[in-house]
Amino acid sequence: MKQTEGMCLPGNPLQTLPHTHRPCCQVEQGTVRAQAACGKEPEGSRETRCPSYGEGVGEPRFYLLTKESTESFGFCLHEELGCQGHVIRQIELGGVAQRRGLQDGDRLLQVNGHFVDHMDHLRVVQKIKASGNQVLLAVLDGDSYEAAKSLGRDLSQMLPQDIRPRLCHVTRDKSGFGFSVSCPEGTKGTFQLSVLQDGPADRAGVPAGCWLLELNGDSVKSYSHTQLSRKLKQSGNKVTLLVASSAVEEFYRLRGLRVTAALADTSRLPFKVRELHLVKGPAGYGFLLKEDDCSSGGVGQFLWDVDVGLPAERAGMREGDRVLAVNGESIEGLDHEQTVRRIRAREDQVTLLVIDPAGDEFYHSIGLSPLQFFEDSDPASGSCTPSLPSRSGSPALCDVEVAPKGPVSWLMAAANSIEIIQSQRQEEHTKLCQAF
Repeated sequence: MKQTEGMCLPGNPLQTLPHTHRPCCQVEQGTVRAQAACGKEPEGSRETRCPSYGEGVGEPRFYLLTKESTESFGFCLHEELGCQGHVIRQIELGGVAQRRGLQDGDRLLQVNGHFVDHMDHLRVVQKIKASGNQVLLAVLDGDSYEAAKSLGRDLSQMLPQDIRPRLCHVTRDKSGFGFSVSCPEGTKGTFQLSVLQDGPADRAGVPAGCWLLELNGDSVKSYSHTQLSRKLKQSGNKVTLLVASSAVEEFYRLRGLRVTAALADTSRLPFKVRELHLVKGPAGYGFLLKEDDCSSGGVGQFLWDVDVGLPAERAGMREGDRVLAVNGESIEGLDHEQTVRRIRAREDQVTLLVIDPAGDEFYHSIGLSPLQFFEDSDPASGSCTPSLPSRSGSPALCDVEVAPKGPVSWLMAAANSIEIIQSQRQEEHTKLCQAF
């Protein structure tokens, strides 16, 4: 067994790790279909046996869907009259969803570890869009869903409660980063962390005994112990770690799913997207919007000259913030004039999503969009979900068609970002549906 040089913790020896253990970062992406009451497993999937949920009730299945920016996930999500739940429909032949094993009529229970069965249809759509090009779905076949509902089962209890890895940003102090790394002799990619109590890593949320999956945005699955030690020394005073507890690691490993930072819990990161709601006063909002270069190399819209005492400052605006979204719509790809028109679209108020320069640089360094992790509280569920403008009145009967979008263009206002087409042919069966 080896430990990283300069990172060992006195008085805290580590046990030799089992050579047979292979963490989820070394397992190729795949799917699992748990044994249902009836039917065969799809070819290439693996069965996971769980406790019985009652007569006629199968088990949830988990799928990690990954697509290119120019393609869709290849399914529609319906809310149907006379049918409970969020229904998987119109699975594209040869598409991502079909190749992974999603079935027509499956009910969607969970998106990236968040239980969604009780949520409004449009909020669930928003959660999937928030995932960018990768999403982890938990589904239950239609017959099992109806049987569980008729038996009064709590569907949330059929699912694991915490299946997300954790993204942590650690700043070195005079004692170091506050963790040590160990791995079995002669292996690559299997690294377990020991964490010093009340040290920098502990304060950053790194769990003791967790498994290291990524360092500064790069997978460690091909690293030797020596290479990892070198990378840590080259990191300077700050490192970003993607880690998973043994329970989370086992969940993904047993299902053949690959863990990435896109699925991570980022609640312990010091960098947050902030939501600012401004109501115009007699002297205006009190800020200047300026187009300038981003840390990513592109062009962005930045906030400057924030006037003291005016609505912008009172809402929490800071000079140098970059605007990410206006009134629920991402401004990625928009120029200055288009952004200005979005801000002026509502006569006397505007809602902005912004991030400060340090946060902007951080998310660029790990190759992820900050919008991907924007969350506001959902009082009804106790979970978090991106906000979505609600429609007034009763929902209309419609099909929703969405063109392929990039990983950060998920924030939308229904009337502006999607084309709503009245559909008489599905009027008797479908209330709402969304293509992915």
